[in-house]
Amino acid sequence: MADRRLKVTAIIPARYESSRFPGKPLALIAGRPMIQHVYERVSEAKRVNEVYVATDDRRIAKVVEGFGGKWMMTSSSIRSGTDRCAAAAKKLKADLIANIQGDEPIISPATIDAAIVILARSPESVMSTAAVRISDPALLESENAVKVTVAKNGDALCFTRSVVPHLRGIPRQEYISHFPFLKHLGIYIYRREFLQKLTKLKETPLESAEKLEQLRVLENGYKIKVAIVQQDSMSVDVPFDIHAVEEFMIGLNSKDKRVRIGKA
Repeated sequence: MADRRLKVTAIIPARYESSRFPGKPLALIAGRPMIQHVYERVSEAKRVNEVYVATDDRRIAKVVEGFGGKWMMTSSSIRSGTDRCAAAAKKLKADLIANIQGDEPIISPATIDAAIVILARSPESVMSTAAVRISDPALLESENAVKVTVAKNGDALCFTRSVVPHLRGIPRQEYISHFPFLKHLGIYIYRREFLQKLTKLKETPLESAEKLEQLRVLENGYKIKVAIVQQDSMSVDVPFDIHAVEEFMIGLNSKDKRVRIGKA
């Protein structure tokens, strides 16, 4: 059941135009639009009260409406998912806003719930996210996999595309077996008021260097809680990624009945 003390609204930003993958939210994965996969996974989170797709395109809105989802139209001039979420959130009454990326078709509902719970229990924090243990050395080395280091109290210390921390005296190929490296997952939970404030903060030096928006939060002295979860996720950045996601779904399907890989 959803948390009765805090109303949580999940917003899935879905922009049609993309330099690397135009129309990405409508790309078919196992016979269904990607945006439908994301919407259904988010809807299964027990701590979420309602779900909206925030889009700039009538084609996406029509598809969402077709499978029974809720949508909100936002300006096509908005460039970032965070800004699109903030624009949509202005029209809603909620205590917490969950920003779930529209290219995360296998995001775990349990991951969403974990990120919500850790923020709800941390009144001193303005937002939260999630991370999973890295077990693949190739993933550790990839700049596309964002790494996060976490304090004992669950606060994020650093987000980076580099391999952090450096293990002095340990061969690089043995890093995984010597330290619990964490991969950051593409999910953010904000206190509603902070989300509006975040969009007004200027880009910061580390954010500019790493191209990671969450660093703006840390550089301005705010705290981000990190929920350590068990299930990894996989984003779709280019058309080639769809096959990998479908293969990932097949593996999950044997363990999780909520992952449906056939046509609706």
